[in-house]
Parts: sequence; C-alpha cells; structure tokens
Amino acid sequence: MQEILALLLSGFMEWVVIPLLVLCLLHGVVNMALLRRLVPTTYDLASSSPVGVQNVSVLVPARNEEHRIRVCLESLIAQEPAVREIILLDDRSTDRTASIAQELGFMEVEGSPRRLLRGKELPEGWVGKNWACHQLSAAADSASGHLLFTDADTIHHISCVRTSLAHACAERADLLSLWPDQITGTWSEKLVIPLGYLLFMAFHPFLTLSLLQARPERVKKWGFSRSRLAFMGAANGQFLLFTRDSYEALGGHEALKDHLVEDIAFGRRVASRTGEGMRLVNADGINLLRCRMYCGFAELWEGFSKNLRPVFEESHSAFLLFGVVVSGLFLFPFLLLGWVPLAQAAWIAILLIVLLRLILTVRFRTSWIGCIAHPVGIAVALLIALNSWRLCHAKRVRWKGRFYHGATRSSLT
Repeated sequence: MQEILALLLSGFMEWVVIPLLVLCLLHGVVNMALLRRLVPTTYDLASSSPVGVQNVSVLVPARNEEHRIRVCLESLIAQEPAVREIILLDDRSTDRTASIAQELGFMEVEGSPRRLLRGKELPEGWVGKNWACHQLSAAADSASGHLLFTDADTIHHISCVRTSLAHACAERADLLSLWPDQITGTWSEKLVIPLGYLLFMAFHPFLTLSLLQARPERVKKWGFSRSRLAFMGAANGQFLLFTRDSYEALGGHEALKDHLVEDIAFGRRVASRTGEGMRLVNADGINLLRCRMYCGFAELWEGFSKNLRPVFEESHSAFLLFGVVVSGLFLFPFLLLGWVPLAQAAWIAILLIVLLRLILTVRFRTSWIGCIAHPVGIAVALLIALNSWRLCHAKRVRWKGRFYHGATRSSLT
C-alpha cells in the first residue's frame, strides 16, 4: 500500500506540481517585466513653465488613524506642484484623527484646498470605507479631472501624484493603481504580506489583459465575456487614480456599496469593459509610495480575514479551488521532505519555489524573513483564509469596530 501511495504521489509531483511551478515561475517573470516601475520625475520650479495646481482631488478616508494620519497628510501637502485639493473624511473616529488634520491646516470649509469632512452615520447596506469614499467623491471639486483615493496609512514621495498622473495620461488609463513599498514591522507582517506579490505575479494574467487593451476588438474576436474579462481585473485600494468621467461611468463607490474588497471589485469592473475601450493599468510604485498595511498580528489577522473569502465573491468553488492550488503548489512539497521515496521530487519543487521567492524579494524589496520561512507564511495565510470562510459563513466579519455580513455579491451586478 505504501508503495502504491508513493507511486501516485511521485506521479503527482512530477506531472502536476513541478510543471505548474515552472509555469508560475515563468509567468511571474513575465508579469514582473510587464509591471512597469515608475520613476519619480524631477520638478524644478525655477525652470519649469507655470503649471498651477495639479488637476486632481486627493481623497483620504480615515477612521481612528491618529498614529498614521500625520505623516500621510504631510506627504500629500508636500506634493510638487500642489494638488487642487486634499479632502480628509473623518469616519466618526474616537481618537485624535480629526484634531491632527486641523493642526495641519485642514478646515471644515467648503472649497478649502485642505478640507476636513465629518463622516455621516453609516447607512444600512453599506461598508464603512465605501460609504466614506462615496461622501468624499460627492464633496470633490467638480473641476477636478482626476480623483485619487488613497489610504490613511500611505506615505507619498513629493512627486508621487505628478508621476502617477503623467503615467495615467500616457497610458490613457481609466484607473491607475500603484503597488507600493510595503513596510513590515512584526514577524507576522514579514511572513504574510509578501505573499500578496507571490500570488499576484504567479497567477494574474497581465499579458492577456495587455493584449486585449491594446486592441479592444480582440475581446469579441477571442470570445471573452464580461465575466471572463472581470477575472483579469485587480487593483490596490491604497492608491486608486480614476479619471472623473470613468469613475462616474462605473457607478462610483455606490455601485459597490456592500462589497468588502472594493479595490479588486473596481479592477474587475474596469477590466470587464475592456471591449468598450476602458483601460486598467497597474504599476510598480515602490519608489513613489510606502504603506504599512497592518501593525502586528491582531490587525493582520482581522484585516485579511475580512478580505480573503470576499475576494472570490459569490463563488465558493473558486475559493476552495484556489486554496487547494496554493496548498498543493506552495506548501505540499515541504511536507514530503521527510519521505525518502519523494525527497528528490520535493527538493526540485522547493528549489523552484525558492527561486521565485528570491526574485520577488529582490524585485519588490520585501522581507527576507518571508522568503526564508516561506512554508510558515503559507500555513498562516491558509489559517487566515479558513477563518475568513468561517466569519463570512457566520455573517460576522469585523473591521474597524463594525460588523458586516460577509456575503459579497459579484462586482458586476
């Protein structure tokens, strides 16, 4: 019996796991080549022609962010040249978030270039962040051609907005999303957060979407439905730069009012309209933007528990299948190391995993701890995914002191 099991597992490793890991490695390398890294542009006020303010409203939702908000707002105020306006929405915080903003010159005066909004009570059926962003978009100056939604835990290089706007215009992007330099402090952050780059680079179909966006008529010719196109969409909510017209055409945050992962949903909505000429652009922004998503294991556990199951929206099978694929490819080979008949195949698979992790660690400047302790990080991520499933099933998803039902509908409905 043991010999039969060893034979079956050997075939599985040689004909399934190892070939798929090779594909993940190659796909990841191609995706990294396609994900353009933006370089900060210089701005010499003395030699540059007068450009006035940048035609963008920067919109920042914040709820109990007193430990992060000052450096975020200071980095936005320092943009060269200045943006049209920065609007901070204090989402009913119980800490000093609003007071810190006022210390930096934010006023509750309509038309102020540094404006403080007091968030209204959360209506039934809305997710807190989406409600906050909806209020921000309604308050934005109608003259702004672009709307930039950025999180309170971000830190912006002085040329972040200028460089991003230039790239968005050059690429004719309806939505430009930056992937920042992720700051990780604790062991749990170093283990789990870099996995986002692993999964994104290994599985996201950048090349296919690029080919379709280059020639939208291919969508119909190649038989892509809106739902299949949506599958190729993704974005990072830490930095979402929309043209105003496209944001309104997509229905804004109101169209996604109960979606727990609104950034991915926006990416899917834009990608689903590739045949109509809409363009989703993701870019490497580690030279322009820094972000510390979570501070410690408790925040990380709660934050990813909120997101992991809802990313798959209505599809239980897709969630389960992805969990099986990730486990089989990125954890299973490590579990076979102690079994002599499969040690060689296991080592080949592990070398492929390590090579991919090394490349990603260097490219995105993530923690070496996450690379070295890869199987531990995958195990923790899978436990969080199971917890996310449990919370969504129980309709008790918690975030920022609020509870949501967790039954996320399709981003296309």
